[in-house]
Amino acid sequence: MTTGRRSAGLLLYRHTDHGLEVLLGHMGGPFFAKRDAGAWSVPKGEYEPDEPAWDAARREFREELGLEPPDGEAVPLGEVRQTNGKIVTAWAVEADLDPATVSPGLFTMEWPPKSGRTKEFPELDRVEWLGLDRAREVIVKAQSAFLERLAEYSP
Repeated sequence: MTTGRRSAGLLLYRHTDHGLEVLLGHMGGPFFAKRDAGAWSVPKGEYEPDEPAWDAARREFREELGLEPPDGEAVPLGEVRQTNGKIVTAWAVEADLDPATVSPGLFTMEWPPKSGRTKEFPELDRVEWLGLDRAREVIVKAQSAFLERLAEYSP
């Protein structure tokens, strides 16, 4: 099923004494609160067809993390299609960001379901640096291709 929905995001990475690490966000809201595997994602968000994907990736970084996207060489990681049909485009940028400085954006949804009440939740309820092995265990399945592409690129 193709939804026509598209998202773009930035995958930050850094080299440490323990190897390559990537910055992933745990999706906020009640559906992911108790999940680990498949609940982590590249900071990203949807965009309209008239917005360039690169501009959307930088805008969504600001919205999702509350920080300016880092400067640096953007390594194109291509696209993946998630099981929901959404196409995600990502770039990797080498940077070192302190997760404690993140101020995530919020979204509103009806909660509990069919209650008629709305509640705000953070887009990402936590952001962490993860080694590639750990990241592979928890990232949204389709997005694991970004990790493999980054590993191939990274010296």
